[in-house]
Amino acid sequence: MAGLLKAGLLAGALAAAVAAGSPAVAAKAVDAKASSLVMGDAAALGFDPAKLDVARQALKADVASGKIAGAYLLVGRKGKVAFQEGFGVQGPGQTKTPDAETIWRIFSMTKPIVSVVAMTLVEEGKLDIDAPVSKYLPEYKDLKVWQADGTSVPATRPMLVRHLMSHTSGLIYGFIQPNAPIAKAWAAGGENRNDVNNREYARLIAALPLKAEPGTAWNYSRSTDVLGAVVEVAGGKPLDALVRERVTGPLGMTDTGFFQPASKAARFAEPKTAVPFMYYDYTKPPVMQSAGGGLSSTAEDYLRFALMLAGDGEYKGVRILKKETLMRMRQDETTPEIRRAGVFFPGPGMGFGLGFSLVNDDKLQRPGNGTFSWWGIAGTEFWVDPKNETFMIFMIQARELAQEYQRKNRAWIYDALVK
Repeated sequence: MAGLLKAGLLAGALAAAVAAGSPAVAAKAVDAKASSLVMGDAAALGFDPAKLDVARQALKADVASGKIAGAYLLVGRKGKVAFQEGFGVQGPGQTKTPDAETIWRIFSMTKPIVSVVAMTLVEEGKLDIDAPVSKYLPEYKDLKVWQADGTSVPATRPMLVRHLMSHTSGLIYGFIQPNAPIAKAWAAGGENRNDVNNREYARLIAALPLKAEPGTAWNYSRSTDVLGAVVEVAGGKPLDALVRERVTGPLGMTDTGFFQPASKAARFAEPKTAVPFMYYDYTKPPVMQSAGGGLSSTAEDYLRFALMLAGDGEYKGVRILKKETLMRMRQDETTPEIRRAGVFFPGPGMGFGLGFSLVNDDKLQRPGNGTFSWWGIAGTEFWVDPKNETFMIFMIQARELAQEYQRKNRAWIYDALVK
């Protein structure tokens, strides 16, 4: 009952904000030349410097052993940075150590940014997260659900916009279980195409069978890519323009985009071993602007975004979202039944909101209750922990090590947080 009451209060506050017609994004912008890294004293911020040094020595050892080419770790609390350091080099054949200005492929860390863009449209009354996706993309009206025998039957529930934002849409990512019959059907149906624009890609996905009825199971998926098409329709502009106008521009995130000019090539991070398809060329404007994984960015830029989230939607006087809107995004959209029914869920003690994973039980997870975060398949990661007033950014380009460093980061940072 308490959860339902909270949901009702949040929904009411959000509806009131929309009715008031107040703009989601401030007209002014943060100074892009002023660094987001405000340094603080680690001990004064509650960290044991000797324990933070454990992270430093471990990452140095991983570079020395050849395990990784390079990495960058930033840890902060109460708006100030307690630790930030680059390790190794930006990539094979390079000599530059990664720093806050190194540009990384952030893959799925694109999802929270696009989800925030979507919620700015909600604040303006242009998008309804409780509406069927078919309101914006008509081809999502008549969906099919995959059956164990390989056939499909009509879905009995509509796919809602919030299902896309919470990965409860019934869509999938074929790479998670590539040998599953449904994944093979998706591959044959064009899931991995990137030669079509966002609207065309959404049409392609609509023709593929769902793994589950919308709203019944959490499956990490192409949902945010479809959300990108919804956002374009609701916002009336291409996705890159909406991202720039509503998030990256106001926050001064000048090095975050769906492609980078060749003049920035010296700042690009590269993996030890290039993997075709995964490590795309930063400098080529893509046909499909993947809302699920198409952005590259820097730690300095992404910190602006993280600090905006930590500031209840505001950073340095520029408000991107209302506090109640961000609260709605941090409301768990899953249940135990929904979590059990799917695959690739973030883990025990976790939930998932509108674009972020959530920590629901910090007896089972190191970050505090209410922490919201996400990561990218190449190993990049961020989180904001309101309970402990901490935040972190981790950058690497090593797909095979992504989850290993997630575990290590939590141990290093929370072991070092002593008061």
